[in-house]
Amino acid sequence: MMIEVLKSKLHCVQVTEANLNYMGSITIDEDLMDAANMIAGEKVQVVDNNNGERFETYIIKGERGSGCICLNGAAARKVQVGDTVIIISYALMDFEEAKTFKPSVVFPHDNKLM
Repeated sequence: MMIEVLKSKLHCVQVTEANLNYMGSITIDEDLMDAANMIAGEKVQVVDNNNGERFETYIIKGERGSGCICLNGAAARKVQVGDTVIIISYALMDFEEAKTFKPSVVFPHDNKLM
């Protein structure tokens, strides 16, 4: 049996930009992506702690060390710059593997690694 489990999470990062005039996605600082074991093109769920919005999109690499968290396209309407969001990715895996799998969970400070 395959189940879907938490793979990676960037917990409580701040939205730095919202670009309505860009074809959808979320741009994430490459340092944050690496720390959370996320890759460009990966499907993610974005949860906005300020307004309760939850939506899915995919990742685009942002400038390394910039702290960039930018919602693009239609997703830009679901957030405000300064909102606190959680970015989550999931993975399908065998039930037995899932019992011992350890997700990558990152708690950045001001969108930077400590």
